[in-house]
Amino acid sequence: MTDLDLIEKKLAFIETCVRELQQLCQPERIPEDIREERFAAHTLQIAIQAAQDIASHIVSDERLGEPETNHQLFDLLHRHGWISAEQVTTMQKMIGFRNTVVHGYQHFNPLILQDIVLHRLGDLMEFVAAIRHKITPS
Repeated sequence: MTDLDLIEKKLAFIETCVRELQQLCQPERIPEDIREERFAAHTLQIAIQAAQDIASHIVSDERLGEPETNHQLFDLLHRHGWISAEQVTTMQKMIGFRNTVVHGYQHFNPLILQDIVLHRLGDLMEFVAAIRHKITPS
């Protein structure tokens, strides 16, 4: 059975990260200020990691399948009615971004990070809302 307290803590953590990005980040400075870039990248990275942790926990505890990759976690959540098809694509892209930041596969374009902070934080909040909807008793 899924540990609802753990899931709720991680959902709240994502919300905190998003709020910090909205309130503390100066996205217009990301392309020119390494501190701003690193704050935004790290905060986004840990929020995405929390989303991945949530997905992994649910997939494991609910026995939704055996994913071979982190991307497949979100496919399994969708197949079992936890998130929409659009959210699968979005979360998989976020995992790709997280992997780039964490593993340094390549230096990411700061303009992409800036765009995420300006226009895509709602995607994380939609993921939070979808999971919360499933775990909250009716």
